[in-house]
Amino acid sequence: MNIDQIRNRVRHIDNLRRDNEAAHSEEDTLYTDVLEAIADGAPNAAALAEEALRTKNIDFARWCA
Repeated sequence: MNIDQIRNRVRHIDNLRRDNEAAHSEEDTLYTDVLEAIADGAPNAAALAEEALRTKNIDFARWCA
Protein backbone atom coordinates (compact mmCIF):
# COMPACT_ATOMS: atom_id res chain seq x y z
CA MET A 1 0.00 0.00 0.00
CA ASN A 2 1.31 3.43 -0.87
CA ILE A 3 0.33 7.05 -0.30
CA ASP A 4 -1.27 7.43 -3.75
CA GLN A 5 -3.48 4.39 -3.18
CA ILE A 6 -4.62 5.81 0.13
CA ARG A 7 -5.29 9.23 -1.39
CA ASN A 8 -7.44 7.60 -4.07
CA ARG A 9 -9.43 5.76 -1.43
CA VAL A 10 -9.87 8.91 0.65
CA ARG A 11 -11.20 10.69 -2.46
CA HIS A 12 -13.55 7.76 -3.04
CA ILE A 13 -14.83 8.05 0.54
CA ASP A 14 -15.33 11.78 0.03
CA ASN A 15 -17.39 11.01 -3.07
CA LEU A 16 -19.55 8.66 -0.97
CA ARG A 17 -20.13 11.16 1.85
CA ARG A 18 -23.83 11.52 1.03
CA ASP A 19 -24.24 7.78 1.68
CA ASN A 20 -23.25 7.57 5.34
CA GLU A 21 -23.29 3.80 5.54
CA ALA A 22 -21.15 3.29 2.44
CA ALA A 23 -18.68 6.01 3.42
CA HIS A 24 -18.33 4.63 6.94
CA SER A 25 -17.86 1.10 5.66
CA GLU A 26 -15.17 2.21 3.20
CA GLU A 27 -13.45 4.21 5.95
CA ASP A 28 -13.36 1.16 8.22
CA THR A 29 -11.97 -0.97 5.40
CA LEU A 30 -9.30 1.62 4.62
CA TYR A 31 -8.20 1.75 8.25
CA THR A 32 -7.99 -2.04 8.40
CA ASP A 33 -5.95 -2.16 5.20
CA VAL A 34 -3.56 0.52 6.46
CA LEU A 35 -3.12 -1.27 9.79
CA GLU A 36 -2.36 -4.50 7.94
CA ALA A 37 0.25 -2.72 5.80
CA ILE A 38 1.83 -1.31 8.95
CA ALA A 39 1.78 -4.72 10.65
CA ASP A 40 3.47 -6.17 7.56
CA GLY A 41 6.34 -3.73 8.07
CA ALA A 42 5.54 -0.73 5.88
CA PRO A 43 8.59 1.54 6.21
CA ASN A 44 6.45 4.68 6.04
CA ALA A 45 3.89 3.68 8.64
CA ALA A 46 3.35 7.14 10.09
CA ALA A 47 2.79 8.68 6.65
CA LEU A 48 0.31 5.96 5.69
CA ALA A 49 -1.65 6.44 8.91
CA GLU A 50 -1.60 10.22 8.58
CA GLU A 51 -2.95 10.06 5.04
CA ALA A 52 -5.72 7.60 5.98
CA LEU A 53 -6.79 9.74 8.92
CA ARG A 54 -7.67 12.54 6.50
CA THR A 55 -11.07 10.86 6.22
CA LYS A 56 -11.84 12.37 9.63
CA ASN A 57 -12.17 15.71 7.80
CA ILE A 58 -14.97 14.35 5.60
CA ASP A 59 -18.42 15.19 6.93
CA PHE A 60 -20.63 12.13 7.14
CA ALA A 61 -22.39 10.35 10.00
CA ARG A 62 -20.43 7.61 11.71
CA TRP A 63 -22.18 5.16 13.96
CA CYS A 64 -22.19 1.51 14.97
CA ALA A 65 -25.24 -0.66 15.32
